[in-house]
Amino acid sequence: MLNALKPQAQDQILRLIQMYRDDPRDTKIDLGVGVYKDASGLTPVMRAVKAAEKQLWETEVTKTYTGLAGDPAFSAAMIRLILGSDVPAAAVATPGGTGAIRQAFELIRLSAPHAVVWLSNPTWPNHLSILSYLGMPTAEYRYFDAETGAVDAAGLLNDLARAKPGDVVLLHGCCHNPTGANLSLPQWRTVCDQLAGQGVIPLVDLAYQGFGDGLEADAAPTRMIAEAFPEVLIAASCSKNFGIYRERTGVLIALGGDRGVVQGNLAWLNRQNFSFPPDHGARLVTMILEDATLRADWMAELEGVRHSMLGLRQALADELRRAANADRFDFVGTHRGMFSRLGLTEAQVVRLRDEHGIYMVGDSRINIAGLNAATVPVLAAAVAQVI
Repeated sequence: MLNALKPQAQDQILRLIQMYRDDPRDTKIDLGVGVYKDASGLTPVMRAVKAAEKQLWETEVTKTYTGLAGDPAFSAAMIRLILGSDVPAAAVATPGGTGAIRQAFELIRLSAPHAVVWLSNPTWPNHLSILSYLGMPTAEYRYFDAETGAVDAAGLLNDLARAKPGDVVLLHGCCHNPTGANLSLPQWRTVCDQLAGQGVIPLVDLAYQGFGDGLEADAAPTRMIAEAFPEVLIAASCSKNFGIYRERTGVLIALGGDRGVVQGNLAWLNRQNFSFPPDHGARLVTMILEDATLRADWMAELEGVRHSMLGLRQALADELRRAANADRFDFVGTHRGMFSRLGLTEAQVVRLRDEHGIYMVGDSRINIAGLNAATVPVLAAAVAQVI
């Protein structure tokens, strides 16, 4: 049996990580892997997480299972964080945001196997990879204007006009991955109005709440969608905004339908895929969100992270303008979140890696948080040399 297996294509980012590790140059720069890093290159444990872990260690008396849906307190806390209040919804804890996306796709396949899932072009590669593996029909809509570095709002609306009632449209709630380009709130309203009239179901991937314009501002599009549609799926991750990547903490929220039936199906899907979801990260998140002191400290540190990335963005935009003697990269300063796509060719990306030890994904997506004050001018100078 095992001899019949065929090699799978290596994940592009994982391959890049290995190439970076194998590079002996001391001056190499990793802008590929999508994790937050501080100025020293460390992905730190947030203060509130440390404090919550200490409390948990002192008070936890059992490691028994919670339930197929995870601890209800975690789902309730995440619903309040994302939607702003105790909105009636079905929800389950999942192994990370990827687990939430996978369970959302599974739920769609279970309830509407012929529904087409619409994805932005480009989108996070794992969206399409999972859908392809599940054998689900997909379509794409225009999203990024490479010339301006902004959202192609007209192309987006024109393409999504072809979506049929019952189709699912996957939307990045904030901090679009991989481009960093986001719709404005008025543009979001236009999208909501059009899609609501078409009878489609939105699936919001909310992986970076708090990394863009702040916790409330980043949640505003998702809340707008939740109010505009009778049925909405929301897949959210705690990896970035709580810095608990390895704890694999996510949640899938479903609005609409018979809540008891939907909740039962979500729990059943958890049972089929992994039974009980991991609890440690979810419990830490719950403790932080329900404790005023921990929550205030978490929010303050998260704001520091966000402003750090905003500062790096503007510094890079300024350095690129100076080094390239052109304004073609000014859009970097207007993007939000961890990523921006520079608009370089694959050949130029290879030159940056081979000649300068600068690692980024082949489509020129960079992780802004992989930079610091010393490496911003290095990147700008190298980009100017290869363009």
